[in-house]
Amino acid sequence: MTSRMTATGRAARAGVRPVPIRRATARDAKRLTSLVRKSRAYEGPYAPMVAGYRVGPDYIDAHEVHVATGPDDRVLGFYALVLSPPELDLLFVADSAQGLGMGRALVAHMSERARAAGATAVRVVSHPPAEDFYLGVGARRVGTVAANPPAVMWDRPDLVIPVAP
Repeated sequence: MTSRMTATGRAARAGVRPVPIRRATARDAKRLTSLVRKSRAYEGPYAPMVAGYRVGPDYIDAHEVHVATGPDDRVLGFYALVLSPPELDLLFVADSAQGLGMGRALVAHMSERARAAGATAVRVVSHPPAEDFYLGVGARRVGTVAANPPAVMWDRPDLVIPVAP
């Protein structure tokens, strides 16, 4: 299934076209892994968290992983939704596509998929610098997830995105 999500904010004002969002396949695994590992959001102290991260074909098969692509089939962003219990496990937007409404489009698509699966809310354990983004798309903070060294060295915001009809 491929759907098209419309641009919002600056992208809409700039005339950015709707972007296709489709279910990821095993063939996308290397490109999704590359997007995660190269993300500027994980530079500096956050770099070790994604240094060896892998989005493998098995992960794509097991979860709702959806990818947004440009006209040249370049990956602009993706998300991974775990359905039981509902949690947004991954959401990444290519550095070159940041600020164009891609994250909002992916969250809107994720919300539709979660709603269709019967969820009323989706948990997000956020990367600390991304908290404001999630609050901006309607999430509310419900707590903090404590650091878990050596894998995660910092506390993270615990958020919920409502997806009820």
